[in-house]
Amino acid sequence: MPLHVPEAPAPALRTVLTALGSPTAVREARTPSLRTAQGPATPELPLPVHVLDRISAKGTPATRLAGWRFMIRSGDRALAAAEAMLTPDGWAFSRFFEGPYVASTERALRQAETLPQPYQPRLLSLPGLYMLALWLHGDCAADGATGHPAAADLLVPLAPAPPGIAAHRPHRVADLLPVLTHRATPTPLLGSPA
Repeated sequence: MPLHVPEAPAPALRTVLTALGSPTAVREARTPSLRTAQGPATPELPLPVHVLDRISAKGTPATRLAGWRFMIRSGDRALAAAEAMLTPDGWAFSRFFEGPYVASTERALRQAETLPQPYQPRLLSLPGLYMLALWLHGDCAADGATGHPAAADLLVPLAPAPPGIAAHRPHRVADLLPVLTHRATPTPLLGSPA
């Protein structure tokens, strides 16, 4: 089934396009592949980036929108990614970057396109575990900037994933979130031995 990629806010896209058109921004970015790209580079596949802040007492994940990530393509491959973030003054370009999450995101999106059910792709950051996952939201008509992971949604951990979590294996939120919550919860220190 095709993925229903949400539409990014126009000002967020404009900030990324402006940065791509700026020789200074591209030259100063820590993205050698972007600096040496042959031909035009274009931002594609806008994905809202949500951060998982906490799990409520009822088990509902509390997330907040952190920004929009665009895959920067040149030819037939993604070279890098660009992020735009919301500031008190509106949308602002944040950064260009490359690394394993760029290829891992592309791979997870290709895998998601083969699933029998349509989904709306998003990214979910779990800072306490240093983990990023492709979040496949079941409500394709939802506003990509709002909401929280539903029990039937899928999470696909991106590589590199934390030890013990298999990258690129889809998990229902109801199955994976309790495991992640348990792993992210600090273990209380016991009293010192007598």
